[in-house]
Amino acid sequence: MILYLHGFRSSPRSFKAQLMAARMHRLGLGHDWACPQLPPSPLAAVVDAQRLLTGVSADELTIVGSSLGGYYATYLAEKLGCRAVLLNPATRPYDDLGKWLGEQPMWHGGGSIVVEPRHLDELRMIDVAQITRPERYYLVAATGDQTLDYRDMVAKFPGAKLTLIEGSDHGISDFANYMDDVLRFAGIDVPPSPGAASPFAGE
Repeated sequence: MILYLHGFRSSPRSFKAQLMAARMHRLGLGHDWACPQLPPSPLAAVVDAQRLLTGVSADELTIVGSSLGGYYATYLAEKLGCRAVLLNPATRPYDDLGKWLGEQPMWHGGGSIVVEPRHLDELRMIDVAQITRPERYYLVAATGDQTLDYRDMVAKFPGAKLTLIEGSDHGISDFANYMDDVLRFAGIDVPPSPGAASPFAGE
């Protein structure tokens, strides 16, 4: 199963989530895909995510997290012992989101969320100081991320599988080039795309 956790002010309508959902359905694995709308409260977000995983064993689960979702994915992977794929993950959101307190518009479909000071405290509560079993982690980081520093991501996940994208952006607008490698890391048998090179070739 793949659980996708979207980023701050995002939703299941994010383009990466939609790309992965479509790919999973084409592979006949739509029943093994979940991408919930996460609430603004970090504690509520991880509780909601865990609720979806009832009965799913750790070795059958990969959590894919983008930006703030990558922070949540790290916490859940450590707690549950599953794999995690981190797409330009936030590493210190309790610092970064301080400037976003108050009502903030959503990226997709209108509406807004309210970021409260207690949410920053909740983020600190689920911080992972150091990952264990780095082989469970796959980090996809873009040097062109205009929101977060890729060097912080690399330092946070020593020993993890790594695809370092030269350029690109925070949303990884060229994610389609890397999606099948994400699925393979999740243990899904994906036929190679013509001309595509995998960073896991030969492993």
